[in-house]
Amino acid sequence: MASNGSERYRPKIALTSYYQEASWGVWKGTAAILPGTYVEAVAAAGGTPILLPPIGTDESVLDLVDGLIVVGGPDVDPSLYGAAPHPLTAPQPLRDVHDTALTRAALARELPLFSICRGAQLLSVALGGSLVQHIPDINPDANYQPAPGVFGEAAFSTEAGSLIAGLLGTSGTAPCYHHQAVDAVPAGLRVTARSVDGTIQALESEDDSWVLGVQFHPEQNPADLRLFHGFVAAAAAYRAGRPLQITETTKAMSTP
Repeated sequence: MASNGSERYRPKIALTSYYQEASWGVWKGTAAILPGTYVEAVAAAGGTPILLPPIGTDESVLDLVDGLIVVGGPDVDPSLYGAAPHPLTAPQPLRDVHDTALTRAALARELPLFSICRGAQLLSVALGGSLVQHIPDINPDANYQPAPGVFGEAAFSTEAGSLIAGLLGTSGTAPCYHHQAVDAVPAGLRVTARSVDGTIQALESEDDSWVLGVQFHPEQNPADLRLFHGFVAAAAAYRAGRPLQITETTKAMSTP
């Protein structure tokens, strides 16, 4: 049924996704998948989730949405920041190419960008930063990845006046699952949250655009979706300020 125009607009939120072996029903094969916690968080915050698999990447799809979430996943390829691979680094080049292209395209458009875990690391690398490839090598007491498939907990303090501080306050805790972290921070980004051990927990743009990268996993805490609500509100404001422009590209994408 078509909208009668009286319904509140739900911002269209693109999310990157996995492309790998999976099973569903009686079937098993390569599939574009994403943990349900991400799409549930977007929907609960008032957005409409749209998945973008790392096949057929086309940055112009961002002209049709109001915000982009770059989700967690495998390690970023260290060759992208000029480092040799650690024995425990396990990249997925297909996603690196896809997520990097979309991240840069979102930044160029000033599209609201929410980058989570691997997404925050890739945000840094895409702009010229680097990563710590295995946190226990430099911090043996770190417990950000307690066991395979088991989330840890990140505690952090935020920087006054930052986007994350405005949404969460001066400090917070959140589920986490990572063995890598942002190391050198590139120009254009600033650190806005850290753990006591110095691990970078949040990055933001140095300008006024809505760009937030978090090392933790806020989608894993459905009782606290403040970051998602803030992001979806920014996406709604982006659409209100910049109505959809129908171009030859978007016409072609929407024509059967």
